Amino acid sequence: MAKITANFATACYLYVMSVAVTARVLSEHPYLSGLEKPITNIFDTSNYGILQLGNGLAKTPQMGWNSWNFFACNISEKVFKETADALISTGLAKLGYEYVNIDDCWSELVRDSEGQLVPDSGIFPSGVKAVADYVHSKGLKLGIYSDAGTFTCQVHPGSLGHEHDDAARFASWGIDYLKYDNCFNLSIKPEERYPPMRDALNATGRTIFYSLCEWGLNDPALWAGKIGNSWRTTDDIKDNWESMTTIADLNDKWAAYAGPGGWNDPDMLEVGNGGMTYHEYRAHFSIWALMKAPLLIGCDVRNMTAETFEIISNEEVIAVNQDPLGVQGRKVYAYGPDGCYQVWAGPLSGSRLVVALWNRCSKITTITVNWATLGLKSSTIVSVRDLWKHELVSLDSVSSFTATVDTHGCEIYVFTPVKVSSSSS
Repeated sequence: MAKITANFATACYLYVMSVAVTARVLSEHPYLSGLEKPITNIFDTSNYGILQLGNGLAKTPQMGWNSWNFFACNISEKVFKETADALISTGLAKLGYEYVNIDDCWSELVRDSEGQLVPDSGIFPSGVKAVADYVHSKGLKLGIYSDAGTFTCQVHPGSLGHEHDDAARFASWGIDYLKYDNCFNLSIKPEERYPPMRDALNATGRTIFYSLCEWGLNDPALWAGKIGNSWRTTDDIKDNWESMTTIADLNDKWAAYAGPGGWNDPDMLEVGNGGMTYHEYRAHFSIWALMKAPLLIGCDVRNMTAETFEIISNEEVIAVNQDPLGVQGRKVYAYGPDGCYQVWAGPLSGSRLVVALWNRCSKITTITVNWATLGLKSSTIVSVRDLWKHELVSLDSVSSFTATVDTHGCEIYVFTPVKVSSSSS
């Protein structure tokens, strides 16, 4: 009888969670009379929210900086301290970039005689705790890296079988974030390898963001929501157009599974590393923001160009990423040669929509979004704000909106439905 009762209670909980998640979209859209069909048919969130980790973190996607994309193994204590300084001096910290994350290569190649991880003394002569203390003194947070395998990807000691010791050590240093990789995993299922570190982090009593880096091999969106705060849905990003666009499409598949507490992670930002054009980087940042991806800067913020800073400091685009409704935007329409004229969109709080017009063709073009694509009645009157121009470009668009978009460019807007025209049938 107790088992039946428990199962009934669980079923009730799952039903309530499902209803609540659907309601978070519908209740935020009082202009539903302007919709051709329920907005959740387009921006489905039905797979989000069941048994989230619930450690109080990741109410919005994480923001910060990670060492790997620019520095790889060429890291030093000096780099992390100066990066913290740069996040403060540039004003990026005030915009939400709060994590300073150490990636691979930070430890000695072997554990000590007690089986503990040891920071490489050449990289951290003062120790990791001293760096954490410095970063904390700036009002920022420090992240670190390990692996759910016997070794990290750069063949430093992994944490498989050492979860509780390593989590306790991270907590004692004041670590706030763990990126947990997938190399040398002994072919053990990730659903078995990742939960022990979750439990070990929770057992420390310190609140530590848990970022699973499983590369999307076993579709972590299907199971990682109850384990971590974010989960990689793709292989590593590279600093080029083909990699970035491929990864965006792969991540888009899992849009219905993300939300406050747990996010799909298409990997870190490459903006500013030199492999893409200005318009390609702007598209990269726009689509990552719309997809509610973690915004983890991957360039050297101590030596940014003005263009790089302009992109990663765009407060209006960041606000899309950090919107409290927490619904991942997605590709809703594509047409033209090989579907390279694309419309990506998603609901925002305050009865608004974010809409991106993305030109993935090799020539400048115009892209049109029709209201039906967004679930709006054609007679709905919409104001349109351009988030790169920082201005309203229309107060009364009806039926559709068209813009010119540069080669590999992306224009991103906030649409605010004003009312349904009185001529509506």
